[in-house]
Amino acid sequence: MHPDRRRFAEAGLADIYDRVIAGERLSEEDGIRLFETPCLGLVGRLANHVREARHGNAAYYIRNQHINYTNICSKRCRFCSFYAKKGGPEPYTLSPGDVRRKLESYRHVPITEVHIVGGVNPRLPFSYYEELLSVVRQVRPEATIKAFTMIELEAIAEAGGLPLEDAIRRLMDCGLGMVPGGGVEVLSDRLHEELFGRKLDGESWLRVARTAHALGLKSNATLLYGHLETNEERVRHFVRLRELQDETGGFLAFIPLAFHSERTELEGLPQTTGMLDLRMIAVARLMLDNFPHIKSFWVMVGPQVAQTALWYGADDIDGTILEYEITREEIHATRQELTCEELLGMIREAGREPVERDSFYRPVSRLAEALA
Repeated sequence: MHPDRRRFAEAGLADIYDRVIAGERLSEEDGIRLFETPCLGLVGRLANHVREARHGNAAYYIRNQHINYTNICSKRCRFCSFYAKKGGPEPYTLSPGDVRRKLESYRHVPITEVHIVGGVNPRLPFSYYEELLSVVRQVRPEATIKAFTMIELEAIAEAGGLPLEDAIRRLMDCGLGMVPGGGVEVLSDRLHEELFGRKLDGESWLRVARTAHALGLKSNATLLYGHLETNEERVRHFVRLRELQDETGGFLAFIPLAFHSERTELEGLPQTTGMLDLRMIAVARLMLDNFPHIKSFWVMVGPQVAQTALWYGADDIDGTILEYEITREEIHATRQELTCEELLGMIREAGREPVERDSFYRPVSRLAEALA
């Protein structure tokens, strides 16, 4: 018996080891066992095997700028600290001119992607979103515009009185190039009713994603974890995403999002542990066999855990994250940006080889900078 397999056999995971090594798909039961086993190191070892088989020693990163265009939102999710409310953040909506100024303030930085999301503000007309995209395309014609979650796309179509397909096509005509993965939260009817009942339910989110993929838009997918979800709900979430990916092939990356309870209706729930953060990455890599990439979002889990995650299944650490506003651990404490040099240092210190990418995981060459 191979010494690696012996260790998995002693942990009661030999059958999962065999399936992963053979490249076979894991079941829901397998996923639950991977969450429940105390042997996190073995789970991480298997996930790292899959990660290195796909990506070798590469660790991807991107130079990106985030723009959150409004915090006015009609959805009022219980886990959200971003939206404007009494005793909370003051309401704002950026004008196209405001967005132009934000973009111009970083014009000296070589940005590859502009990431745009916001609340669902029922007062904004469809034309606002067209103008928003047009401004970004004017200022940053070289960058991919990754904008509007599936939740936002549905609301934008309603604002324009348009069928979803027509609305997405018009947004694409204005520069929309990709869709981020947020807004899905957890694909669970129980949690939808309890935590985010005003948002699209799971089937509706999948329907919007299916439509976007059919029109040629790639997207990411996420899972908000560390609140009230069960292991069974986590694994079922993976399976439903995997099924849609079998159908469309439209997902590029999966990003687990660690829940932060500060200033939410769930305040008081403990912060996720590093062990859970790493396990989420590892189990995602093993269950989502048809997802090309698994991202460890350093803003949510911290740079230290994100580094370690590069050995637990993650091949992407995201990017420079200029002006991220959705989640902060404390009002003034959490740093939301890293310089490119800091990001490269993190990756190299972890023993991985940094590869700058664009939104579609094509390597970006900056030879002139390297020679400077």
